[in-house]
Amino acid sequence: MTDAELSADGFESETVGSHLESTVRDTLERRDAGAFVHVGTRDDASIRYCRSALEGGSTVDRAAAGPTFAIAFDGDEWLVDSSRDAATHPAKALATRLAERLESGTILTPARVPHDAALYLEQAGFDLASTDVLERARARKTDAERDRIADAQAAASAGIRRAASLLASAVIDDGRLLADGKPVTPSRLRTTVDEAIVSAGSFPAGNTVVNPDPGHTPSTPDTEHEPLRAGEPIVLETAPRGPDGYHAGLARTLVVDGDGGSERRAHVGATQSFRSAAAMLTADTESVTAVEADLEAEVRAFGFGEGDDVRTRAFGVGLEPCERPLEGGETVEPGSVVRLESAVRVGDGAWLRIADLLVKAEDGERATYLEAPSRSLEPSAVLED
Repeated sequence: MTDAELSADGFESETVGSHLESTVRDTLERRDAGAFVHVGTRDDASIRYCRSALEGGSTVDRAAAGPTFAIAFDGDEWLVDSSRDAATHPAKALATRLAERLESGTILTPARVPHDAALYLEQAGFDLASTDVLERARARKTDAERDRIADAQAAASAGIRRAASLLASAVIDDGRLLADGKPVTPSRLRTTVDEAIVSAGSFPAGNTVVNPDPGHTPSTPDTEHEPLRAGEPIVLETAPRGPDGYHAGLARTLVVDGDGGSERRAHVGATQSFRSAAAMLTADTESVTAVEADLEAEVRAFGFGEGDDVRTRAFGVGLEPCERPLEGGETVEPGSVVRLESAVRVGDGAWLRIADLLVKAEDGERATYLEAPSRSLEPSAVLED
């Protein structure tokens, strides 16, 4: 497929490299700068993103060591120096090469560029100015990136379904859940989810939690080995990382032998909030704050007043499980993949929580959720999907 062709969902097909180069080139021209530079280790998601543009789209570095990379783009050509093959600090080597090409002028860097790297560039005669061009480029996903996120989401779905299967087979013993004669605990469910994620070809990356608190931390050591109980909501949240480094984001709430009550009403409100958010992002480009407010308004419309605890979130996913668009005023632009969540407290310490990934399409195109399990509270219904 060429860059001029269109994918099935209406996006112009482009590589990470062509997208990044176009975004950086426009920024250099607009700000009258000579080059963009970033310096960091392979653990830096932005460094991995730049390297993927240079290495055919893969963000995986199979080298045993974790070197430092200094990367520059001058609008025409990429320059790269690494601590694996440089006799000096890679930022110093890169600064010398840039000075030979540009002599002087303004260099754009992320605000978080290491201090020593900034000094090397300044000593080479350059003025530095900060830019968020990498974050802006990463916020809009290419076809290949969306495919990688979808693959990771499929692995997350496999994990949720495996946990639902365990819960569907559970029996109730004095209110406690047992499966295969053993208690169903948060620790056991987390292991079940993670094993299915690995079998599906992704990595749990330490992001699977059962019954997270409002701060999304796992069950405490005091409770993770306690048997889960019938009639109580069980929240499963996971954000695995695929083999190419891209993350998913999924949360479901399941109840074994539930009797309705507040969690049923909260479930209806949360489910409707996802329909409303998809319609909102189909109609227009909205800020993170506006999307979160829309999710909350839909939940509260089902009888949850201002005194009730309702929490909503919207943020991008990609090479990190939480990335731009992130702050309230940032907009969900076409091409973004965002994680939407609605959460409602339904009892003392108990929450109903649902999260899915939505792709914001080009203007006029329908925003769509990535394929995921049913949002039903019934474990058996999740298996039927």
